[in-house]
Amino acid sequence: MNRTWILLPALAICLTGCTMAPKYVRPEAPVPNSWPKGPSYKEVTGASSTKALADVPWQEFFVDPRLQKLIALALDNNRDLRLAALNIERSRAQYQIQRSDLFPKVDGNASGTFQRLAEDFSGTGTPTNIHQHNLGLGISSYELDLFGRVQSLKDQALEQFLATEQARRSVQISLVSEVTANYLALAADREHLQLAKETLENQQSSYRLIRSRFEAGISSALDLHQAQTSVDSARVDIARYTTFTAQDENALYLVVGSQVQEDLLPSALSETLTALKDPAPGLPSDVLLSRPDILQAENLLKGANANIGAARAAFFPRITLVSSVGFGSDDLANLFTSGSFAWKFAPQISLPIFDGGSNRANLKVAVVDRDIAVAQYEKAIQTAFREVADAFARRGTIDDQLTAQQSLTNATSESYRLSLARYEKGVDSYLTVLDSQRSLYSAQQDLINVRLARLLNLATLYKVLGGGA
Repeated sequence: MNRTWILLPALAICLTGCTMAPKYVRPEAPVPNSWPKGPSYKEVTGASSTKALADVPWQEFFVDPRLQKLIALALDNNRDLRLAALNIERSRAQYQIQRSDLFPKVDGNASGTFQRLAEDFSGTGTPTNIHQHNLGLGISSYELDLFGRVQSLKDQALEQFLATEQARRSVQISLVSEVTANYLALAADREHLQLAKETLENQQSSYRLIRSRFEAGISSALDLHQAQTSVDSARVDIARYTTFTAQDENALYLVVGSQVQEDLLPSALSETLTALKDPAPGLPSDVLLSRPDILQAENLLKGANANIGAARAAFFPRITLVSSVGFGSDDLANLFTSGSFAWKFAPQISLPIFDGGSNRANLKVAVVDRDIAVAQYEKAIQTAFREVADAFARRGTIDDQLTAQQSLTNATSESYRLSLARYEKGVDSYLTVLDSQRSLYSAQQDLINVRLARLLNLATLYKVLGGGA
């Protein structure tokens, strides 16, 4: 019998791996086989790297030294990323707990019993002292996983663990993109603030000149008050962008997870932010299925698929082993003698006969959960397709917009210079100068915004194309 006690658990281990879960088949991606085409989508040429963006580390994509240091700080200090890492550790431990059910749990135990029986209970007519000493090893409630219930639960726990790892990658990619976006927003608002200060200085110079001309009787009161409005408008913008820069700094401190030294903060937008100017997207399936959020959704789908196997196995008998082997004696000195050896083997089988429909309902829940996971997986692919398509639609037109905005700024600058010269010669009124000033200031602000949009688009492409860790 002791050989049977040894062989049955070994047989159960050999049988693990066979489950009643349906064979997993990856659903077809519910998106077109090619990216959209049209005026907004230009052919990507001249890419600086032949590697897919998911294979390019962020250090190679974002090459600005100060931005690299900020991203490194965020990866060390950001609480969202830290929480994602802790979730991985928790999920790994849960998987190990579930996996341990595949193996027998052997416990060692030792006990002693010291009892005095009264003469009425001893059976001998006299009081009796009873001493018992036991020492042994035992297996308690080990389930023979003949129908793959435990294996299916282990597979589900594994997929949950893998999903948390992909979730951490998603958080990291989003974090890198968010740090970049906050860095660029701060740079743009600081550039706006500097432009407002320079505009104020110019407007104040013009105001002093017009005031002197007014006092000399050359300019009218209307010109003086119009010049005053330009000065006040610039002062309003200085106050507004001073607030914006402070808020941008606070947002950057939050995402980095700590205070940031001033020498790491940008003073203006940098055109050398990234190394890749035109990252090639590849085919939709190649790009989307490598995104960590898609992989996370697929892991959850696989876990739901495995759970169906556990629900199916609940309809079949469960065989549980309880066994022990050891030594027992009424005298501690005789505990290890040949006659003190003892063993116990107590297999148990339970077969569901009537459960009020709970097993069937559990199976239905598992199947519906799998169908929900399929829908969520497909929705994740559709969302990713839309995000990439939107980013490339923006990428296809932003350079043209930037070129046009630069030309517009140059033209308004020349218009302002000519209108000022005509005013000084008495040809035009100051209203023409004021309109030219406002047009130039607006064009300069829009130029900063377009440059910001262009750089933000690169950060967005890094995120939506599943940039490397």
